[in-house]
Amino acid sequence: MTLLFNYLIFPGLLFSAVIGLLAGWFDRKLSARVQFRVGPPWHQNFTDIIKLLGKETIYPAQSKFTFLFSPYLGFLSAGLVATILGMNLRSSASGFNGDLIVVIYLMLIPAIAMILGASASRNPLASVGASRELKLILAYELPFVLSIVALIIKCGGSIQLGKILELQALGASNIASWSGALAFIVCFFCMQAKLGYPPFDIAEADQELMCGTLIEYSGLPLAVFKLTKAVMLYILPVFLIILFMGKDTSLLFMVLKYIGLLFFIVLVKNTNPRVRIDQALGFFWKVPTFMAVASVILALVGQ
Repeated sequence: MTLLFNYLIFPGLLFSAVIGLLAGWFDRKLSARVQFRVGPPWHQNFTDIIKLLGKETIYPAQSKFTFLFSPYLGFLSAGLVATILGMNLRSSASGFNGDLIVVIYLMLIPAIAMILGASASRNPLASVGASRELKLILAYELPFVLSIVALIIKCGGSIQLGKILELQALGASNIASWSGALAFIVCFFCMQAKLGYPPFDIAEADQELMCGTLIEYSGLPLAVFKLTKAVMLYILPVFLIILFMGKDTSLLFMVLKYIGLLFFIVLVKNTNPRVRIDQALGFFWKVPTFMAVASVILALVGQ
């Protein structure tokens, strides 16, 4: 019963979705201020989800199961990541050996779910969006994993989130070293791509593909996809805080660190135009990959 509460309510699905929707409002409000607009009220994202729940769900008859199942696959996976991260923040003993590897795999599933759903819709624009999303995954996952490898080396080979938090509590945050700082920068760029935020919002590209991967979705499935994106906006910054800024995980410092990361996410989003898919591939395979390799070398030298 306790595990079910942790997964469904706190720190799992419900809590992460609420925080993610509020973070989405912060994004929209700050973006509006940058563009000299007023911006929406704090409850706008919640209102949008409720309105979608009352809309009709339209789906392709030929691939109904895959099309309708994909949003829930991504949402449930993101909720499980939120549960694992939250339990480690509450107590470092709540994790399990290898939970870092599990989290990395689970954070990939929402993107895969979007690709599956878009492909099942049989819409040409959705297929283009799915193709772009797949190529983007192949671009950012290599530097992302390499940066995590550097962190694992720095933490003495530990692949447990609780152990990584304990090591930072006894010493300094991982970001305070050269290898940790480089790995953090790489993870930040990869986080921007995982969120589908500019300049890496290539798969949806409203002006080109009219939402691309989500073009055929409506009603409840579309609401679930939007909730998944909200949960990702919560878990990705928290994941980076645990790995790189985990010396003090008290509530006040966690909130301040989260808002700080969110501010930089929105800043990058509003100051960079969308890049082409070939530019994104070239960027991730060159700059972040080189930085990730350098962080691995520095971590080995430090050991």
